[in-house]
Amino acid sequence: MTSTNDLPDFLNNGAAANKRGRARRLWTIAIGVTVVLGAFLFYLGSSGTAPVQYVSEDAVTGDLTVTISASGTLQPTRSVDVGSELSGTLAEVLVNENDRVSVGQILARLDTSKLQDTVTKSQAAVTAAEADVAQMEATVAESRANLNRQRQVAELSGGKVPSKTELETAEATYQRAVANVASARAAVTQARATLKSDTTNIGKAVIRSSINGVVLTRKVEPGQTVAASMTTPVLFTIAEDLTKMELQVKVDEADVGSVKLGQQATFTVSAWSKRDFPAAILRVGIGSTITDNVVTYKTVLGVTNDDLALRPGMTASARIITDKREGALLVPNAALRFTPPSTSGAAQKTSLVSRLMPRPPQSERRKSVGGNKTGAQQVWVLRDGQPVAVPVTAGVTNGRQTEITGGELKAGMKVITDYQDAKS
Repeated sequence: MTSTNDLPDFLNNGAAANKRGRARRLWTIAIGVTVVLGAFLFYLGSSGTAPVQYVSEDAVTGDLTVTISASGTLQPTRSVDVGSELSGTLAEVLVNENDRVSVGQILARLDTSKLQDTVTKSQAAVTAAEADVAQMEATVAESRANLNRQRQVAELSGGKVPSKTELETAEATYQRAVANVASARAAVTQARATLKSDTTNIGKAVIRSSINGVVLTRKVEPGQTVAASMTTPVLFTIAEDLTKMELQVKVDEADVGSVKLGQQATFTVSAWSKRDFPAAILRVGIGSTITDNVVTYKTVLGVTNDDLALRPGMTASARIITDKREGALLVPNAALRFTPPSTSGAAQKTSLVSRLMPRPPQSERRKSVGGNKTGAQQVWVLRDGQPVAVPVTAGVTNGRQTEITGGELKAGMKVITDYQDAKS
């Protein structure tokens, strides 16, 4: 049994043992961290700057075609909406969709019963107006004879009879009779004009074609009531000639500057997805259209449709040829954007902290050697396994290849488009 005097020594021995245990653990952790850091630093020091492999393509001579894309719909070169100026009931509809019609051909007829009654009424009005003229002319003759008698009596009596008032009254009566004749004759003219208008309306009740063409749409049926009020109701739509059509496309504001009259184009439609149809630009609109904050300009292309494969309303995707180059020196667009990675020795001597920091993306690590600060265009070619900058002058591009119009680059030279880290 431990005595009271021995208790402090026991406690002192336990504390010392705990200190020694903690010290051993700390040394173990320190040695482990040192080994890991040493191994990591050895790896960094031994790796150095990894070699790279360059991806290249030959500069070639060939033809370059620059195109822009636009979409739109096919429309007839000329179409006419045939309507009715009169209200009434359709008695007959004589044509259907897809029927070919000629100028003056009867398309439909309105019921003319009411129109015939109106013409009869107008004829009666003309007859009544002519009778009024005859009556007014008789009154003129009567008042003229009365006025002449009054004047003769006044001449024979030396002006004593009739009185001056009576003579003036006779003269006024005669003038009013003459005016009434003129009014009656005007009424006759008006009645005849009304009769002519009503007779014309009977002719308008027969709906005729105004052009040679094909009926695209028929919007009425026999027995249907036509109401012509503020606007003329459309009964038929006729296309003049479907062998010649228009493709109306919307060209983006970024591309409209390169679009000119006469430029050639091709387009496709869903019905004939494997067939390219030729077209040519006829008109480039000046006015713009804004749809969903996108500014476009209406451009019209002429289309030949001899086999009638194309139909109005079809949606088409067009490719307009804005430029062509034959026998041009061509390089991939990637070659003009490429710059090789940095190979300077100073960049390899980074601090321990920088080595421990995460590396930026590969695109941010592509630093140019002796960077191009003037803004001049250049490509890089391989010489003795090393990239060498070659100044060039670039021309037009089709989005994949670019024309080289000047500089020291020659056909057959390998231009660098990309690089990748070499595998160990």
